[in-house]
Amino acid sequence: MITTDFLLLERLTTVDNVVIISNMKATQLICTRIIYSESAFAELVLWRLPTALDGSSHDFKYRLAYVVRGECVLRYDNETGKGDHRHFCGKESAYMFTTPEQLVADFHKDIERWNYENRNA
Repeated sequence: MITTDFLLLERLTTVDNVVIISNMKATQLICTRIIYSESAFAELVLWRLPTALDGSSHDFKYRLAYVVRGECVLRYDNETGKGDHRHFCGKESAYMFTTPEQLVADFHKDIERWNYENRNA
């Protein structure tokens, strides 16, 4: 069963022209949701691919999103041709991917930063 939160996350984090290659032999490494409060959650999805995506120098595909009150306020992802990048405070910037562990650490650090900067909102 698909939950409304999952559908919301898909709508907030998936661009219409993104294609999922279903015949690619990918290994899912992480697929988890972390509930921070009644109004905030993070979803982390990470795969190891047989080859690097166009625009990436590593063999991982990922999407890490932080959703607060129904709005995706932070996202790290890599799209074919676009490479590694993050969306933070309404701006997109390049992200220097090194390891999956560092990716998750950087994501959690940005969640803490967003929560601190928006603590009075």
